[in-house]
Amino acid sequence: MGDRTPTIVQVLPALESGGVERGTLEIGRAIVEAGWRSVVVSGGGRLVDQLKAEGSEHVTWDLGRKSFLTLRHIRPFRRFLRELHPDILHARSRMPAWMTWLAWRGLPKHHRPRFVTTVHGPYSVNAYSKIMTRGERVIAVSKMIRRYILDNYQGVDPSCIRVIHRGIAPEDHPRGHRPDSEWRTVFRQDLPGTTADTKLITIPARITRWKGQLAGVEVLAQLLQEGYDVALLLVGEVKDGKDGFRQELEMRATALGVQNRVIFLGHRKDIREILAVSDVSLSLTEKPEAFGRVIVESLSLGTPVVAYDHGGAAEQLEVMLPSGRVPVGDLQGAIQTVADFLRTPPTIATGHPFTLDQMQRSTLAVYEELLSQTHIQEPSGLT
Repeated sequence: MGDRTPTIVQVLPALESGGVERGTLEIGRAIVEAGWRSVVVSGGGRLVDQLKAEGSEHVTWDLGRKSFLTLRHIRPFRRFLRELHPDILHARSRMPAWMTWLAWRGLPKHHRPRFVTTVHGPYSVNAYSKIMTRGERVIAVSKMIRRYILDNYQGVDPSCIRVIHRGIAPEDHPRGHRPDSEWRTVFRQDLPGTTADTKLITIPARITRWKGQLAGVEVLAQLLQEGYDVALLLVGEVKDGKDGFRQELEMRATALGVQNRVIFLGHRKDIREILAVSDVSLSLTEKPEAFGRVIVESLSLGTPVVAYDHGGAAEQLEVMLPSGRVPVGDLQGAIQTVADFLRTPPTIATGHPFTLDQMQRSTLAVYEELLSQTHIQEPSGLT
């Protein structure tokens, strides 16, 4: 890399909230701690102040709007890149990736920064999404996403893909953490119809059909029928205009006679505390997710997880709690596994690779790998 301090530019639509945004801040922090220059380009948002406080620079550029008008930014953004002369361009979303690449392609080859993309999920398979597979290095957030890339997008060189799991800070979710008595007293007031002996099954997810809450109601009903003293906590917001599914959940709970044991807690900032006092966390998603941060958080705290055996959940449980995996759609298997865990809490592995430190070090290693190369290769198919 020589004596020059590397400049790393991450590009994304905005810095409001979410996993992509959180990961951007986490990598920005690691870049700064490495003594490099961290620049983030986005349309702005509530996380900008935190980003800057942690040492990164922010440049406001609305490259994420899905509109032909966004194309007018290509030339000005190319001038910006020419003046900034970054070493790495890291695109984290599809529209910004297109804008970044179109600006990047117009630079002289010997002035181009290295081009990195991160595939955060199973995008729709089309030309628009394919840009995310065209980095000189393509970061996949799980083995599932690596397989998805190779199965669905032609022409991707497998040797260019790096699997880097998202991670948590274990010290923020220490094994055996217990909330203080004041919190527990207040929290119990949010759980009408339960006692201190009631077992808590938690689904920490946005209230939407494919997240598995309906299956959770079925699990609850069967366990109550078998004599277990349990309640189901649904921790997650209902997006505007999506009240219909919540009403469907309430109707199903009423039909099964368990409406008093299904508790909607809405969006909560104390999710760590809720997971810590839960007896089991459920992830019965109908579609595989690339990475389930809350699954690792639960397991790190010592709360067992029962999840369908697909996507990132399968990868996490394979390492930390293999007995928590259930064949996809096997509701009876899920009920039996939850019952087993309620009777005898399982042993959960303590060491795992899903840590923030590992994610940061692995990402910087990708940057260093590219910066150590003198030859700049063209991303496949994008000459």
